[in-house]
Amino acid sequence: MKIAVVGVGAMGSVYAALLGDAGNEVWAIDVWQEHIDAITKNGLRLEGASGDRTVMIKATTDHNEVGTCDLVVVATKAGQIESAAISVPALLHDDSVVLTIQNGLGSADRLAASISAERLLIGVAGGFGASVSGPGHAHHNGMELIRLGEMTGGMSERLERIETLWREAGFNVKAYEDINQLVWEKFICNVTFSGTCTVFNRTISQVMNDPLAWRIALQCGLEAHRAGVAKGVYFSFDDVEAYIAKFGQALPNARPSMLLDHLAKRRSEIDVINGAVPAVAEAMGTTAPYNEVITALVKAREEEFS
Repeated sequence: MKIAVVGVGAMGSVYAALLGDAGNEVWAIDVWQEHIDAITKNGLRLEGASGDRTVMIKATTDHNEVGTCDLVVVATKAGQIESAAISVPALLHDDSVVLTIQNGLGSADRLAASISAERLLIGVAGGFGASVSGPGHAHHNGMELIRLGEMTGGMSERLERIETLWREAGFNVKAYEDINQLVWEKFICNVTFSGTCTVFNRTISQVMNDPLAWRIALQCGLEAHRAGVAKGVYFSFDDVEAYIAKFGQALPNARPSMLLDHLAKRRSEIDVINGAVPAVAEAMGTTAPYNEVITALVKAREEEFS
């Protein structure tokens, strides 16, 4: 299958390397010239939970070089969705499928403003903890599960086909009828750890082992859960605190991508993670004071970045 991965940062590099190693024709598309040059010259190295390999794939900063693809994986940061949406239509033929995988809320809806929702699959990646070690080189701490679903809901032949493709590439993957549920279940975990680890500059286990930091982090997640329940989201668990703790315990040494962004002096995805909770809470009649404070602290720090 011919596949384009739009956005080959940490997670995009994991997708591109494993899908390419499985024998697919993979194109990595990104604006980071050094990364693209390194992939073109030496291949894409991926190490971590799936082993250590270097995969020769095609790479470019110009989507017009790629041609049409059977599958387009949008793996950009949430803040880059609009710019990614400009390039995606040129990569599509009549039967192309677009799979978008981001943290937070709202990315698929924004992508659907440019690309028909009928083309869109939504992915939820859990338990990876990926990072970029340098140009052409990525690492991932875990490889728990990729959850896939149709944006418009239900099961389909193409959803099952994409599920098989990812499984054959070595991913743990499962297709779901209601992907919105999975988006929210990951969202409450991201809300718990992303902002708090960033503010305290700590790994997930360091936050969980500090009673004060853990109380703040957990309250952020609980606020997101209450907003989701009020919105009518169906959650698969009864004990939200145990669910969040299990998520954190599976990635003890991970630094959330938001913290990695701040360590690199980059602006983060705070608006679609902790920053999204107060908006949903207000609309649903709940409150989110912990997320309001964490969001304000993260955004204040980002004002110092050039």
